[in-house]
Amino acid sequence: MKKNVGTWDRIIRIVAGLLFVYLGGAATGALSVILYIVAVILLLTGLVGTCPLYSMLKKSTKKNSASGQMPPAGN
Repeated sequence: MKKNVGTWDRIIRIVAGLLFVYLGGAATGALSVILYIVAVILLLTGLVGTCPLYSMLKKSTKKNSASGQMPPAGN
């Protein structure tokens, strides 16, 4: 899959994922499971640099490497 998650987006996802792992450990029951699932999604998309939802919406927060600008919508 094409990378569509920018640097700051990745950092925020990873930090939020780690926070959700911590909160999942503090919570109990169904809330704990939900927090862990969200944490895994955030960590995976942050580490891999690809978000399937962004792909479906044709969105990207990744800058073009040559120009340093965001790619045009629909690409």
